[in-house]
Amino acid sequence: MSLVNNEVGDFTVQAFYKNEFRAFTKADILGHWSVFFFYPADFTFVCPTELEDLAEKYEAFQNIGCEIYAISCDSHFVHKAWHESSPSIQKIAYPMLADPACVLARGFGVLTEADGMAERGSFIIDPDGRIQAYEVIAGGVGRNADELLRRVQALQFVREHGDQVCPAKWQPGEQTLKPSLDLVGI
Repeated sequence: MSLVNNEVGDFTVQAFYKNEFRAFTKADILGHWSVFFFYPADFTFVCPTELEDLAEKYEAFQNIGCEIYAISCDSHFVHKAWHESSPSIQKIAYPMLADPACVLARGFGVLTEADGMAERGSFIIDPDGRIQAYEVIAGGVGRNADELLRRVQALQFVREHGDQVCPAKWQPGEQTLKPSLDLVGI
């Protein structure tokens, strides 16, 4: 069953954000674009490379009105400890949501019940709190922040220009397509 256009359910979780602990709720994601970036666990191998990649692109996401939320089933205390001990994770300025009860991971369908960890799932959520795109990949493969940013930009463009669509590899400023019978099968 597809999650596209499904509304994010209510939630309240703790987070490590701006060197503080803070609660985040569904209300915090409304009114702007969001990326929920699930990863298996703190203090692992591939995860810090992905989170650092996002940290390096964070300003670009912020510039298009999109917030990043990194999420694992670790506690906010573990997020803090990892942030303090890892040079890669110290670069993170976006919220690190804690999901030790696995509420978000289960709700988004990325929980691996056997080990209590989230799979690598990326979810792009529109300002209305609806999932517009998602991807879940195998644990041993890291994701690319540039492609995630491009997808958010394309979804934003289509939302604003409902009569146009973005072809493969589209980048902001490039030509889009206006669906018509003339384009079918080209």
